[in-house]
Amino acid sequence: MTLRKFAGLGALLSLVMPALALAEETTAAAAPALDSGDTAWMLTATALVLFMTIPGLALFYGGMVRSKNVLSVMMQCFAITGLISVLWVVYGYSLAFDTTGMEQGVTNFNSFVGGLSKAFLAGVTPSSLTAAFPEAVFIVFQMTFAIITPALIVGAFAERMKFSAMLVFMAIWFTLVYAPIAHMVWSGNGGLMWDWGVLDFAGGTVVHINAGIAGLVCCLVLGKRKGFPTTPMAPHNLGYTLMGAAMLWIGWFGFNAGSAAAANGTAGMAMLVTQVATAAAALGWMFAEWITHGKPSALGIASGVVAGLVAITPAAGTVGPMGALVIGLVSGVVCFFCATSLKRKLGYDDSLDAFGVHGVGGIVGAILTGVFAAPVLGGFGTVTDIAAQVWIQAKGVGFTVIYTAIVTYVILKVLDVVMGLRVNEEEESVGLDLAQHNERGYNL
Repeated sequence: MTLRKFAGLGALLSLVMPALALAEETTAAAAPALDSGDTAWMLTATALVLFMTIPGLALFYGGMVRSKNVLSVMMQCFAITGLISVLWVVYGYSLAFDTTGMEQGVTNFNSFVGGLSKAFLAGVTPSSLTAAFPEAVFIVFQMTFAIITPALIVGAFAERMKFSAMLVFMAIWFTLVYAPIAHMVWSGNGGLMWDWGVLDFAGGTVVHINAGIAGLVCCLVLGKRKGFPTTPMAPHNLGYTLMGAAMLWIGWFGFNAGSAAAANGTAGMAMLVTQVATAAAALGWMFAEWITHGKPSALGIASGVVAGLVAITPAAGTVGPMGALVIGLVSGVVCFFCATSLKRKLGYDDSLDAFGVHGVGGIVGAILTGVFAAPVLGGFGTVTDIAAQVWIQAKGVGFTVIYTAIVTYVILKVLDVVMGLRVNEEEESVGLDLAQHNERGYNL
């Protein structure tokens, strides 16, 4: 009898143990595991994106202003880096990426903005993972995107906004504009533009259209600089600008290839198409300027570089090299005419062409993503109906333009009443370096 019991138990175990082993394997496969290669790449990409703002953007913008304002622009880039870093960990990350209450195909409040369950980074530990790398790295990676977006706006109102007003504006704008747009595009199922099917691999909509439109509204609300456009306002140090553009070019590989969130083939292709589009845009701007004005300029090729980087950003994960070539050429030429002829014709004072390069380049890239993401045109996306995807891209662009423009305008108007936005004429004549910071960029 005892032997029969053991035999029965053995037979039962022979049936149960394989099932238990399969269950363990399934659980292990479902649970994310840290990958050291992905982690190392994301750490590197994060550092590269921060490098884009400080020192890249600080030098790029700093060289384009007059010498009496060089420190003010650099100071704004550094101050924004500190301010947004703090706001990101307090509530920004949660507003952008908290998915509580979200459901695919259901539009509710959480389709527009995240909750506060991750405020103060609640629940984040060294073992928390996003994909196959630490969540802490993802938090800093996305933080660097949140930093550079408001910093880009500085180029539109350079040389005339009060430093105190700039800080308050950026804090409110980050809260009411950047975080919600990032959530709508990137938070996943249930996010408004995510559910629409908007393709934005690395921030064409979230970063560049967002910042470019905000910059346009800023320069319109603040008004023109004293003496614009009759007084010469030539860049004081194009060497700085070229060095900054080079740093942006290098850092952008972290921006685009890092958005693959893994060290994989998508990251490799994103790096390739970023280089191709940027090179094409630099040449497109250079030749357009050469033909139009008779000579190619250093400022022109630097601006073309940035235009190409901007335009390929939404497409970097889905287009092929030939699509990138077209996107680059188109963005270089279109941004050249918008930053020169269109700006002169309409008369707005976008000091450093934040709208002409980032706003327009972002729109060009977002629309063309819908075309060249299609496999039939060498893309690697899932686009089968180009016309339908272009409409989705246009809808995303239109929503972002309208939302950003309205909210930015309201923020500026309220702040102008409460504390004033612009320095007075005497301070503007002296320069913001002395008037706002009691320093000079150059002591001769």
